[in-house]
Amino acid sequence: MNNSDTLDSHQKIIRKKRRQIMVGSVPVGGDAPISVQTMTNTDTADVKSTLKQIFDCAAEGADIIRVSCPDQSSTQSLKKIVTESPVPIVADIHFHYRRAIEAAEAGAACLRINPGNIGAAHKVREVIRAAVDNGCSMRIGVNAGSLEKHLLEKYKEPCADAMVESALSHAKLLEENDFYNFKISVKASNVFLAIEAYQKLSQISDYPLHLGITEAGSFRAGTVKSAVGMGMLLWGGIGDTIRVSLSDDPVEEVRVGFDILKSLNLRHRGVNIISCPSCARQQFDVIETVKLLEKELSHITTPMTLSIIGCVVNGPGEAKSSNIGLTGGGKDVHQVYLSGVPHHRLKDQSIVDHIVGLVEKEAAKIEASKSNVRYEAQENQNGGSIPLPTTNSK
Repeated sequence: MNNSDTLDSHQKIIRKKRRQIMVGSVPVGGDAPISVQTMTNTDTADVKSTLKQIFDCAAEGADIIRVSCPDQSSTQSLKKIVTESPVPIVADIHFHYRRAIEAAEAGAACLRINPGNIGAAHKVREVIRAAVDNGCSMRIGVNAGSLEKHLLEKYKEPCADAMVESALSHAKLLEENDFYNFKISVKASNVFLAIEAYQKLSQISDYPLHLGITEAGSFRAGTVKSAVGMGMLLWGGIGDTIRVSLSDDPVEEVRVGFDILKSLNLRHRGVNIISCPSCARQQFDVIETVKLLEKELSHITTPMTLSIIGCVVNGPGEAKSSNIGLTGGGKDVHQVYLSGVPHHRLKDQSIVDHIVGLVEKEAAKIEASKSNVRYEAQENQNGGSIPLPTTNSK
């Protein structure tokens, strides 16, 4: 049991249908899951440090990772990075189009180009040729802070119409050169501006969209801005891949990205802990318990819901829609729920270790069930007599 089992149809987000592209092995758009991206903040020429950060982010679930390629030493290092990376690598190109060509030749899965900085149309055509020759996709990365000069002269200031015009003009250039394997972003640090630009672009095109509130700020402020901006867009069915932009460890960007998707029931990874803010009614230290559980359960990638509620006011109700629930019961003895049903009592001193053990057991059970479904589906596809299961609740 999890929260998605209890959602009514009006609570489910209907994503707008987009054309699908491939970023290496990761599909973006169409009916593919919304992918989570981040970007390294190491010197790309420092292969060891960059790969370590890539592996750390991939371990948290990052689907795609971008690295900056501002100079030739970066693109020269890219080949080794791409070869050893566990996820597709996007080369971030801002000014020199030759860096894009070098990155494509080094094996980048995608090239991110900034239309306002990349240069003349003939330079973009050379980048397209390199992308085609090397099987790269591309992202047209429009940014309110670096729009083309003629658009700023036309509109007098960065605005949604200018950003959309920039995106569409470069999309047209790609398509005129028979290149369609691209996505678009129209980012701004201003939440309202970014939302308006994405909404306008979504209404008039079917390009896969990369969402982001650029330069969002520190961990707390950036998380709030990203959740508000991207949350509104995702709630409206807009967005095929996301990147949370924080002045912090890229691993945190990945975690926040998944938390945003999780909160909207768009994608689940790991344990979703539902917990109360605590008050005088709490029968155990909720805040410290949740902090410890988040740390001890970080290795679990299986989607499931765990409710930790300090008293019986909301505890039983939350437990009904959780895989595992804990409700404060008084006198240092609390109620544990499994699949929404009261199961056994638990003393204060054993809360964290006991709940971790239950979650690990439930994760193993869920993964075994998934394996059985895949096996039986394969048997059925191969002509076996084993019927496909209709439920995995037992």
